[in-house]
Amino acid sequence: MATIETERSIFTLINTFEVEPTKQQILANMLEEVTEKVTKHQPGFVSASVHQSFDGKHVASYVQWESEIHYRVVSKNLEIQAHMKEIQAAAISVQPVSYRVTYVGESIN
Repeated sequence: MATIETERSIFTLINTFEVEPTKQQILANMLEEVTEKVTKHQPGFVSASVHQSFDGKHVASYVQWESEIHYRVVSKNLEIQAHMKEIQAAAISVQPVSYRVTYVGESIN
């Protein structure tokens, strides 16, 4: 489960993919598949979420790792690299950005 809190030093990678609306579900399925088959079995993996925009033109993946070192090691995994090439080919563009959590606001209800 995604952990969004400032107390943990989780490394977060958010990939935003621009897609043709006809490919949105395909790309989302590809991200789910690589997560289930490969990514979630890697050391340091915390969670992954896939988000689809309502306009059909974007897919975002929100992936958490225990540390940036874990992410860097996994990003060299040849199987993951092969999947990511296929995923990138299905997209018009991709923007990967790494983040740290600096604030979390929660409901008071």
